[in-house]
Amino acid sequence: MDATDVELRVLGCLIEKQRTTPDTYPLSLNSLRLACNQSTNRDPVVSYDEEQIRVALAGLSRKGWARLASGRGTRVVKYRHLFDEALGLSHAQCSLLAVLMLRGPQTPGELKQRTDRLHPFSSLHEVDDVLEALVERELVARLPRRPGQKETRYRHLLGGEGAATDEDEGEGETAAPGGRLADLEARLERVEEQLESVLAALGSAPPDALAVDADEVAVVGSNGVTAEPAADDVEPAVDGDEDVVPRTSEDPV
Repeated sequence: MDATDVELRVLGCLIEKQRTTPDTYPLSLNSLRLACNQSTNRDPVVSYDEEQIRVALAGLSRKGWARLASGRGTRVVKYRHLFDEALGLSHAQCSLLAVLMLRGPQTPGELKQRTDRLHPFSSLHEVDDVLEALVERELVARLPRRPGQKETRYRHLLGGEGAATDEDEGEGETAAPGGRLADLEARLERVEEQLESVLAALGSAPPDALAVDADEVAVVGSNGVTAEPAADDVEPAVDGDEDVVPRTSEDPV
């Protein structure tokens, strides 16, 4: 299968709108443009113009997957898909492929929930059975499980980005731990840089900023904390054991 991304988006929209809004189906070029570019139930969200969609419709017509559906005398050109008829798909198979076209790789649980308006599957087991049938026809492939993921994801093999090789997908899966390691290394490097900045700031601080003035030295006394006088204000100590007699005003100088 070699369909382009635009062709697959257009085809997926035709199938979806046929099932969900049958009153407005087939679709005009403008309706197709709006359906392709809507922001809900689409991955990725795109912004195609009418010329891109017209080219995609021509490609789908050459594959036998879509055609004009305008009747005689109609003023607006409309289009319908022939996908299920061209590939001999059941209603359930066509619905699953449409959602895979519109939203990319998904798990069976996601597919069951997202195809509810197109085809109501009775159980998850039924979804698995239909997926297995599509795998056997090489229209769908299983993807390796992501780290920590319990369910297997599936993708279509119709073309575009959805038809990436298993090797490419495997490389993307195994690259995830390396990406997390690189992130941790970057965070560690930032922490080290911050620590070095703090240490550099402390090491470059002027000596006076870290010195303590003698006048500000506090000593713990019996009555609490008192400031110790500066060294210059302390009278010299008296040597020996001589008694110090207080001097009076009558003593000669």
